[in-house]
Amino acid sequence: MGVHKQSVSFTEAAFAYAKELVDRGDYPNVSAAVSGELARARVAREREQTLLETEVRRRLQVPVDQWEPVTDVDAFTADARAFLAARHAGKPSRT
Repeated sequence: MGVHKQSVSFTEAAFAYAKELVDRGDYPNVSAAVSGELARARVAREREQTLLETEVRRRLQVPVDQWEPVTDVDAFTADARAFLAARHAGKPSRT
């Protein structure tokens, strides 16, 4: 595995977290902590993508006559919009 040297900047909170991971022994140094946590984030995103794709495929298998009609698109997406608005505002969501 090759190594690519790159200068990056971190917020105080992000750097403190990386140092915390090193201090508690999860990683040997900050560089390894950043690389390791990026790898974990990648795996988590790939897992989320796979779950979404699986759910879409599952729903596409439902026969058309069993679909629930959507009459009011605004009401249909209200919960998702509230979740996204709360997330954008930095507030905890209801879920």
